[in-house]
Amino acid sequence: MAATGLFLSQCDRKEPAPVEPAVPVPEAPATDAAPSLPAGTPPLTRTDLLAASARAASAYAAGGALTGSDPLVGRSFAVRMAFGCGGPLTVPPTPAAIDGLPRATWGQDHKSIQLSLTPGDWLDSALIAGAGAEAAWETVEGFWVPRPWLAVDGCPAVRRDPLQAGSTAPSPQTVGLAAVFATGSSRLAQRNGRAYRYTVRAEGDQPLVAPEGGYRLVLEGRVVAFPGGRAIRCRAPGPDQRPVCIAAVQLDRVAFERADGEALGEWRKG
Repeated sequence: MAATGLFLSQCDRKEPAPVEPAVPVPEAPATDAAPSLPAGTPPLTRTDLLAASARAASAYAAGGALTGSDPLVGRSFAVRMAFGCGGPLTVPPTPAAIDGLPRATWGQDHKSIQLSLTPGDWLDSALIAGAGAEAAWETVEGFWVPRPWLAVDGCPAVRRDPLQAGSTAPSPQTVGLAAVFATGSSRLAQRNGRAYRYTVRAEGDQPLVAPEGGYRLVLEGRVVAFPGGRAIRCRAPGPDQRPVCIAAVQLDRVAFERADGEALGEWRKG
């Protein structure tokens, strides 16, 4: 009987359920989110972007390619550009001249100064079109960074030679910021050909005097990437022309300031 009881107790004992192997969890797909940056990382300045554009232009002209992750992508920037340095224009710019450059123009009877900036439509430009359909950008609004040989934010010290006959044509623009808008994104921040405008008026009965240091255009935002992961693309029509380089960005703020930093007018994203 003892042997029988032992046999029955062994029959009643259940075998442990087999342990199923762990199923690996797939990693989340990569996104274009900004990389993690150390706390307190300062925004990129005009000098930083000009230096990066110069490196990109050199690599393009040499037929090489910059490798590795682009340290610009995901960085915030705050670029200041001086304009109106020689005094406001007396004749409004022609429509063909409205191409992503800030301008100061005298109003009627010199009683006001009109500050204006109309972004260029760069969607069909060779630099953007050459990025490929994978860019999936619905709108690209362009802003030039004038005088790329001048690293500082202020006006140039060089003045026109009064003995030189005729006007001196400015050099072609070679460095720019392309504000990109993804397909299906909000259109509230898009200008669609509309200018940023601010009118400076005299205070009281005092005559309006143009400031000697001109004005400042301020562009703030975040650097993003072209397809392929680089922040800057360059192109040149030939080997003896300086390449034109543009950085892809998302704009958060556009503003006009006085030379001393006093804010005049601003437009923020959304």
